[in-house]
Amino acid sequence: MSKDETTTAAETPKKSKKMLMIIVIAAVVLLGGGGAGAFFMLKGDSAEAAAPEKGAVTAIDEALTINLADGHYLKLGFSLQQTADAGTEEVDVSEALELAIDEYTGKSVAELSTEKGREEAKADLTSKIVKAYTEHDKKMVMGIYYTQFVTQ
Repeated sequence: MSKDETTTAAETPKKSKKMLMIIVIAAVVLLGGGGAGAFFMLKGDSAEAAAPEKGAVTAIDEALTINLADGHYLKLGFSLQQTADAGTEEVDVSEALELAIDEYTGKSVAELSTEKGREEAKADLTSKIVKAYTEHDKKMVMGIYYTQFVTQ
């Protein structure tokens, strides 16, 4: 046997070990990524399943006129989306009206004139209302719908 044949025979096991390591690492990365993806996808499904079921909508008959900054006004009308757990009886809207007045009073027209600004204010108001209408860890209200939103 020549010296070249001996060197080639000795290098062959090293290459196959490197190839085996690469295959094992690639398999671990792929399985780990697939497992993580499945975990997050299933987690999202369970979060959606935990969302309360929609019930009746309680309309607030009269729109509010709220003082904004710099002498401007907001005419705001909204309805409460109740959960199915709340039953068919309408909830008392007095607390929701007070929370809306507190949320919007003093805001500027510039804050509320953009879609982003309106959505942020709505999200803040919704979270306060949901918290206020939760009794014994049972949500009575799950959201609000604007029926009027006019700034002047």
